[in-house]
Amino acid sequence: MKPFVPQKLPLEQVEWGPLIPLIASANRSLAFFDGVLQGISNPELLLSPLTTQEAVLSSRIEGTQATLGDVLKFEAGEKPSEVQRQEDIREIMNYRRALRQAEQALKQKPFNLNLLKDLHATLLDSVRGRNMARGRFRTVQNWIGLPNTPIEQAHFIPPEPELVPEYLDNWEKYYHMQRPDALVQLAIVHAQFEIIHPFLDGNGRLGRMIIPLFLYEKRLLSRPMFYLSAFLEEHREAYVSHLRSLGQTSDAWNAWIEFFLTGVEHQARANAEKARNIMALYDRLKEEVITLTHSQFAVPLLDKMFAHPVFQISQLSWKNMPTRPMMNTLISKLKDAGIVEVLRRGSGRRGQVFVLAELINTAEGKKVV
Repeated sequence: MKPFVPQKLPLEQVEWGPLIPLIASANRSLAFFDGVLQGISNPELLLSPLTTQEAVLSSRIEGTQATLGDVLKFEAGEKPSEVQRQEDIREIMNYRRALRQAEQALKQKPFNLNLLKDLHATLLDSVRGRNMARGRFRTVQNWIGLPNTPIEQAHFIPPEPELVPEYLDNWEKYYHMQRPDALVQLAIVHAQFEIIHPFLDGNGRLGRMIIPLFLYEKRLLSRPMFYLSAFLEEHREAYVSHLRSLGQTSDAWNAWIEFFLTGVEHQARANAEKARNIMALYDRLKEEVITLTHSQFAVPLLDKMFAHPVFQISQLSWKNMPTRPMMNTLISKLKDAGIVEVLRRGSGRRGQVFVLAELINTAEGKKVV
């Protein structure tokens, strides 16, 4: 197998006719999801479990095993005993940190290759791959295959390293072009990035991270909060198969674009439903917490628990917060009412760990706590 020679963008062989119904439904579903986002006063806070879940699922496609619950427990001081699981969690936290970093950067200037390298540096900070030219485009040949297999047994060999700057320059220019449909453009942007495979590690996660950033920059979303990894993880074999087929048959690009648009349409509806369920939960709990506590601190406390659904009381802090004894009283009332549960009892210097289980279950779409 020789290094792949990608087509330059824009592509010429896309057949638009079969795509039109999918384009319409995907754009319609995405617009509906953005309407839900715009109806949430503080989506970064209230939907933070979904952002973490996206990081979990995108990392899982690359082989990590940590769950949303594992990450939230880790942040509350409940570390798993397995070193490998701790490493997985740090990778997920880096992914989430890179997403937030990108959102802030895009408020200052358009997406560019320097930002891409910065995100790569954050993604691989102090985790596996940190010695794999972190924050730098590759200058050696890489390949995709089973672990510890030589290049002769590769499933795919990306372009030669000498060609990476040329293809990235073309890719960046295409990213900022005005095209007939932005979602079709995004499907091609994502796939071409994976074909170029410009880093020695982290390409899959970065390629998926680009999806919400592109939607945000193209103003299809009011926030870069679109969680496609759930669909891609569920259809992992088809996802990989479509990407590997690109350039091999005349209709491969259309098949990939159809798969991608189907994913956007499906996941936009699922994301909207999950966001609305979380908001409904928040509204209900706000009434319950205010009624239970009769406290001016009820809403700030609930906000903090939504941002950190697994927590120790000492981790909940905000300006003009109540005293520690009062916080203990407030949490005790919520525990007695079944709103929060004890995840780990305190002993010695270890504080109790509490969980807002209903929020985690809503984010996961099933009972996990």
